[in-house]
Amino acid sequence: MISWEQLSHTLVLPGLRGFLEIAVLSAIIYSVFLFFRGTRGAQVLLGLVFAAILLMVVTQVGHLTTLNWLLQHLSMYAVIAVVVIFQPEIRRALAELGKKPAFSSGTVHDRDVLEELVRAVETLSAGKTGALIAIEREIGTRAIQETGTHVDAEVSSDLLNTIFFPHTALHDGGVIIAGNRIRSAACVFPLTSKPLPGNLGTRHRAAVGISEETDALVLVVSEETGAISVAYKGHLAYGIDESRLHRLLAALLLRNTAARESRWTRFRKSLDLSPTGIAKTDALMEKEFEDTENHL
Repeated sequence: MISWEQLSHTLVLPGLRGFLEIAVLSAIIYSVFLFFRGTRGAQVLLGLVFAAILLMVVTQVGHLTTLNWLLQHLSMYAVIAVVVIFQPEIRRALAELGKKPAFSSGTVHDRDVLEELVRAVETLSAGKTGALIAIEREIGTRAIQETGTHVDAEVSSDLLNTIFFPHTALHDGGVIIAGNRIRSAACVFPLTSKPLPGNLGTRHRAAVGISEETDALVLVVSEETGAISVAYKGHLAYGIDESRLHRLLAALLLRNTAARESRWTRFRKSLDLSPTGIAKTDALMEKEFEDTENHL
């Protein structure tokens, strides 16, 4: 029987450098899991971690030397497999790191523009006119803008309704708004590969797709039902009414241009490490998605 004294002499506590390494590794692991949370890669990541731990335990306990040797030599190819499997998530992470500064002009911060957007979406919804509108925030969408027709016009309800009017030259595709202006129309958005309910079509897949690759807020109007949907960070809120639409747009698009947050402050908020816990806008969106989940 090992006494407490023998155990205390056997165990060696790490020094200051050891505790620092543990803290850094813990922060990295926590950030990775937090980043993958809610994405299609989350289940894959958990499955890979579980399989790796299970194989390690089985080979060590069962003294399966041949299998252990094989796993050790195959582990060098695991990096390539991770890059291939998690390519969308890695691209999104790099895009997050390359976000434009807080003082850039990409984010909508004009209440008049917000009102024009709400008015246009309401009109399109009432007429059951299909529409797809992406509002750029911090991650640029220049590559996607180049797939469409350059417009560079002020945001107005009349212009948006004209663009999406059936059989017009620019109605097929998405509109991108950046810096309070309509930059491009008839743009081709990337489609998501995650499963969506059968009653949702290509517009909704495109809305979720561009929200996965950028931090854009995307508005969708169904031409079959006239229902309004909002896509953000790979999530889709379906059946948004006027008041909720206005609330979401105000929370995510309006900003106080006098307030300047440091990159570190925004980084802490994005990782849920701020003193208040979860950023208010993300919490609001999660609540909206929970409220609309049963409608899908």
